[in-house]
Amino acid sequence: MPKPPHLFIDISSHGFGHLAITAPVINTLGKLLPELHLTIRSLLPPAKLSQRIQLPFERIASATDFGYVMIDATHIDLPASAVAYRRAHADWPGRVAAESAFLKTLAPDLVLSNVSYLPLAGAARAGIPSLALCSLNWADLFGHFFGHENWAPAIHSEMLAAYNGAKAFLRVTPGMAMPALESLTDIGPIAALGQRHDLGLGSDKAVLVALGGIAHRLPVESWSRLPGIRWLVPADWHCQHPDAIALDSFGLGFTDLLASVDAIVTKPGYGTFTEAACNGTPVLYQLREDWPEQDCLIAWLRDNARCLEVDAAQLQNGEIGGALDALWRQAAPARPDTSGSVQAAKLIAARLSAARPTAGA
Repeated sequence: MPKPPHLFIDISSHGFGHLAITAPVINTLGKLLPELHLTIRSLLPPAKLSQRIQLPFERIASATDFGYVMIDATHIDLPASAVAYRRAHADWPGRVAAESAFLKTLAPDLVLSNVSYLPLAGAARAGIPSLALCSLNWADLFGHFFGHENWAPAIHSEMLAAYNGAKAFLRVTPGMAMPALESLTDIGPIAALGQRHDLGLGSDKAVLVALGGIAHRLPVESWSRLPGIRWLVPADWHCQHPDAIALDSFGLGFTDLLASVDAIVTKPGYGTFTEAACNGTPVLYQLREDWPEQDCLIAWLRDNARCLEVDAAQLQNGEIGGALDALWRQAAPARPDTSGSVQAAKLIAARLSAARPTAGA
């Protein structure tokens, strides 16, 4: 019998958004290819991967990208990020050779990256076809932040060459423009759909406070009480506000919890924005400092969800009662489709089929 198709996926651990994009695609792909052999490389917690990904998989606990060194969810440590990029590219040919050797040993039929570029470079050298999937790429962000530095062009060129070595870059909607990438394939929005649950709060409204997978604590315990509002916050905040509830206490996955609350307080990020819109959850968001991707995310969210911007001072002081009232007065638009996961899964399945030897070959 022929061996099952083997897909190797590299998922960035720069927050949870890369997993939020990739998981629905994998789950849909599993329905198209039930025999799929799946290997995932990521430093995201195993429980987080298993919560999102419905297929069995082998996990390799390592990372080939860091994205950016973050101070918190809305601020980048640019000096530390510059050092990290220069270190990562100090012996780029050697890193590509090592990645190529690893992939040759693993011998997948296809490599999928969201959105590290090293696996794409390694796959190209190893002669293994590859695809990228994301709303952004690190090369465009690198050019934005460091393009003016005299040491940056060589690194930027290596990054772009790696991305352009992929058979296609599947750019999800909403996504950055990516003018320097040569093989863009646009697909629709990707978002997991949750099931709404009664949270047992009676007539109180539940507001989820979740700023993504990068540590960013808000001083909720110092916020004034707002009658009829309960704040759902991470358990590790150990928040003592009388109206705060540890979100973990409901025993729900993030998407089910998001679908069950009356609003979310967050920052621009692909996974949270698309899942909120597609599950009909209103959004209050604080801008990220100089993050180029957020413009396309916010424009899309304004067309597809009830949403309002709040500033950092409002979130520090908890002065968001008026914003919440205004948010809930907005008319709810039609929920967007989630066609991207099916489109991406079909494209990946076709590439897997093309990469495998034909019977009798």
